[in-house]
Amino acid sequence: MGKHGKHRPLVKLRALIRLAAVLALAWGAPAAAQDECRLALVLALDVSASVDAEEYDLQRLGLAAALDAPDVRDAILRGQDGHVALAVFEWSGRFQQSMHVDWTALRSQSDIDRAVLALGNITRSYEGFPTSVGEALGYGASLMRRGPLCDRRVIDISGDGINNYGFAPEYAYRHFPLRDVVVNGLVILGDDPEVEAFYRSEVVHGPGAFVELSAGFSGFRAAMTRKLFREINDLVLGGYGLPRSSPHG
Repeated sequence: MGKHGKHRPLVKLRALIRLAAVLALAWGAPAAAQDECRLALVLALDVSASVDAEEYDLQRLGLAAALDAPDVRDAILRGQDGHVALAVFEWSGRFQQSMHVDWTALRSQSDIDRAVLALGNITRSYEGFPTSVGEALGYGASLMRRGPLCDRRVIDISGDGINNYGFAPEYAYRHFPLRDVVVNGLVILGDDPEVEAFYRSEVVHGPGAFVELSAGFSGFRAAMTRKLFREINDLVLGGYGLPRSSPHG
C-alpha cells in the first residue's frame, strides 16, 4: 500500500468536502441574489369622510386592477437585482390607520395573485373620520422601520383632500425616520380645489418624488397603474405625471 496508502481515504474525503463547499457557493449565489430586495413599497389609501362607499370601491378595486396590470406585473418580476416587497394600509384620522397587506415579497406570479386577491377583498376599516395626512406619513415611517432592508424605499400616498386634523406633513418629516424614504402622491381631483397644490408643496418628499393625478375616483385605476409602473421601474424623468421634489427632500 505504501506509507501514504492508509491516508488516501482521508485525502479523498477532504477533497470531496472542498468540492461540496465550492458547489454550495456556486448554487447558493443565485438564491442569495434573488433574496435581495430592490424596492420596499408602501401603498396608503385614503378612507376619510370625503370618500363615500362607491368611491371606496373604485379605489379598492382600482388598486387591485393596477397591481394586476400586465405591465406592472412584468415590472415587478423582471428586476434582476432583487424582488419588490409590498405593504398596504388605509388611513384617515389621527389614530385611524389599518393594515390590509402586511409586508409581502412579490417574487412570482403567484405572490402577485395573492396580493391582488387580498386587495380585491378588503373591507373598509373606518368611516366618517377627518383627513390626517401627517399621521398617515408617521404610520408609514413606522411601517418602513420594521420592514425589509431594500435598496429603495417608497411610500405611495393617495388622497382627495388636504390635512384638516392632527399634525401636518412637515411635522412628520421632522420627527419620523423619513430622510431616506421617497414619498409620492396620487391626487384624486374633484372634491378639494387645493389638494393638488397641497400634495406638491407639502407631501411629496425625496429625490425624484412626483405627483400623479387622477380625474376623480373613476380615474383611480388608470392613475394608479401609471404610478406603480413608474415607481417600480424607478423612472425619474419622462413617463407619466410631473416629477416634483419636495423641500423636505
